[in-house]
Amino acid sequence: MPKRPTPEQRRELGAFLSSRRARLQPAEYGLPAGPRRTPGLRREEVAMLAGVSVSWYTWLEQGREIQPSADALRRISKVLKLDGTESAHLFALSAREAPLVTGNGQVSDGLELLVRAIDLPAYVRNTRLDILVWNDAVVDMLIDYAELRPHERNTLRLLFTHQPYRSQIIDWEQHARGMVSIFRAARAQADDKAPFDSLIEELRDLSPEFRAWWQDTDVAVFDEGGKSLRLPTGGQIRYTYMALTPVGRPDLSLVTYIPEHSDYERHS
Repeated sequence: MPKRPTPEQRRELGAFLSSRRARLQPAEYGLPAGPRRTPGLRREEVAMLAGVSVSWYTWLEQGREIQPSADALRRISKVLKLDGTESAHLFALSAREAPLVTGNGQVSDGLELLVRAIDLPAYVRNTRLDILVWNDAVVDMLIDYAELRPHERNTLRLLFTHQPYRSQIIDWEQHARGMVSIFRAARAQADDKAPFDSLIEELRDLSPEFRAWWQDTDVAVFDEGGKSLRLPTGGQIRYTYMALTPVGRPDLSLVTYIPEHSDYERHS
């Protein structure tokens, strides 16, 4: 029997649909703009464009106990112009696709050897953003995870509670908000949400920023991008980061940082 979304998932689904609908412009669909009480498309307009009844779509946004088909979700996704990450989030909240996060949480000996052999800063983390294995180069770059207790070795937790992260990471707010979006998407796809929820409750108590930003609905994936750090000398260094998923382990990511200049040397 297919799984059905929980009441919490249905509430999240409704909030997510409402937020995606609000960002759209009626003119993009040939609809009259005119005065509107709220920004974006109306529910009846989304329903019409997606080929579903107005009452059915309204129930979906209200979190009623209905189970949309995969075809209906694809049509809604197209109307709302969801990207790949957002579309996967929509399906995950609807319990229409099997969770993508699997695995026993353990890092194989071979993967650990690879991380420690890489000259570039590198670590392995899971979808909850726990740092599981790291090398000396990433210690030199930012932090010695060995000095932290196991539950403190979490990227999201460090971003909001570890002062060196705030002071060393340039554009800290942008990175912190992005990581919240990544965490939100991973939680929706996880079969066991309890480990995610325990961290959410902890950070709600510890960080006003997290408490405020967790109310957003944006989702993202961690694949590649840039990060700039302040050096103890007063200078800056910019890295390109890459996240690779080991074959058969969608629950893990191997993250490496590549300095954007040719004369890279480790710094402390």
